[in-house]
Amino acid sequence: MTDHCCNNVVDLFTGKPIGNSAERRFIRLSPELDGLEMLYSNNASGKDLYSLKILCWGLKANGEVVGLVPWLNSIVACPDIQDPLDGCFKGYYDPGIEEIFHQPPIHKIVELETAAEYFEYESNKTEEVLQEIPDSIGTHAVFMDEDRENLTLIEVISWRLHADGVILGMLIDHDIVETTPVLPGDHCLYPAQQSEGFRYFFQHHIANKIKSEDPEALAAIAALVTAP
Repeated sequence: MTDHCCNNVVDLFTGKPIGNSAERRFIRLSPELDGLEMLYSNNASGKDLYSLKILCWGLKANGEVVGLVPWLNSIVACPDIQDPLDGCFKGYYDPGIEEIFHQPPIHKIVELETAAEYFEYESNKTEEVLQEIPDSIGTHAVFMDEDRENLTLIEVISWRLHADGVILGMLIDHDIVETTPVLPGDHCLYPAQQSEGFRYFFQHHIANKIKSEDPEALAAIAALVTAP
């Protein structure tokens, strides 16, 4: 699915038209609860493909629906991942039936369009929260101290969609927790991407390797977080 607006400005990394940012902002999210994944490759993978669990599906103001994954230091539309070094999107994948597909599932498109129509709401406050969904794929945020010596992994509880289309991963501030379990929307949650020392997001299998001090995982994370 592509933008139909005419625009001579292109993204230097993807080569795609940038288009009207207002039309490309996300207006509605739908969690992925059936285990669908994104497939990607990079320069080092050869013919092999890697998979990453999809967090949710997002509807843009221009009507485009895409899968979303936590990728490096933000949440990214799967088709926008087009970097030969870090990864290039190759399609969506249903591990249950081992099927590769390149367009969002029709039931997700219908769900998002129907929900957007039902909850139709425009806000003039860019930071107003339009929607918040729980994290269901075990995402962790990685922080590094000022001396670049110590890593801290914090579990992401939820993702907040703001009126300007920005999606932020929310973490628990344990100093102000009043009730447990902490649920999406709780006042004790704060955004990872706007916090000092935040570097990257990782899904649970990588986070668990880091926690268990797996040598390969530690070497990889060290290379990432110490890069300029």
